[in-house]
Amino acid sequence: MLALSGASFALAACGQTGQGGSRVLRVGSQRGGTKALINAAGVLEGAEYSVEWSEFPAAQPLMEAIGSGAVDVGVAGDAPFLFAYNSGSPVKAIQAQTTLERPSQALGILVPGSSPAQRLSDLKGKRIATTRGSIGHYLVLRALEAQHLPPDYVTITYLSPSDAKAALQSGAIDGWSVWVPYISMAIADGYRVLVDAQTLLRGAGFDVTSEKVIAAKHDLLKDFLAREARALLWAKDHVADYAAVLSKETGLPLAVAHEMAVRNARQAVPFSPTLIAEQQTIVDTFRAAGEIKGVRSLKDAFVTL
Repeated sequence: MLALSGASFALAACGQTGQGGSRVLRVGSQRGGTKALINAAGVLEGAEYSVEWSEFPAAQPLMEAIGSGAVDVGVAGDAPFLFAYNSGSPVKAIQAQTTLERPSQALGILVPGSSPAQRLSDLKGKRIATTRGSIGHYLVLRALEAQHLPPDYVTITYLSPSDAKAALQSGAIDGWSVWVPYISMAIADGYRVLVDAQTLLRGAGFDVTSEKVIAAKHDLLKDFLAREARALLWAKDHVADYAAVLSKETGLPLAVAHEMAVRNARQAVPFSPTLIAEQQTIVDTFRAAGEIKGVRSLKDAFVTL
């Protein structure tokens, strides 16, 4: 089996298996993500295929798994999807998700509660950790750009969420750009949001697969997306029930999980010219920072099943 950095696997069969076990959809989920949502909503009941879950600590290893064929489909933020796509990965977006509200405290740059920094400009020359190509990485670049600061104003250190948390606790780094559920846990532990993503990012994400999977499992993907869309609607109207599952899966206190469920509420939306055009800003930001070298047409990144 392909070794995936930092990925821990939890496999669960859901629904009914047909055609001698060949109808299996391998779904990747980030911690507190798709798996928690789908299981909480119970939308897989009656599915004529089984779902095999793999869990990942961040979007980057999930994108690697989809690109290599180890996983069929999974949800990632716009930045990691576009980073992978523009790096040459065969990934394709097949459905969009947008947050119901701007992503206030669903994503941000954290500092220790005792840090003297009060604004991003106070971190000149300091180290901010995040995962390369992640929404956290994009937030750092976007925040610097918004304040007319160059990409090298801070030193970006690429770490997994677990390593970044340990590094922040030890003082090896000065800030951490991260997302839910990690940001929720860190705030509960006394860390402070230095930069809030609310005014900087829209908070879009995508269901991502590959051309090979689209060809081989088109009907499974289409059915799964419909069930996932229903689960998102369910979560919006059943926050307490959803929070209970999130708390169990992430280890968050119930009150924090409830806040996460509210702040990260999303809906499935079709691709629109406006949404796709907005993705160019992300690509341009990564390219200006020297993080993306290749040039691929954005229109080829989005496929409607």
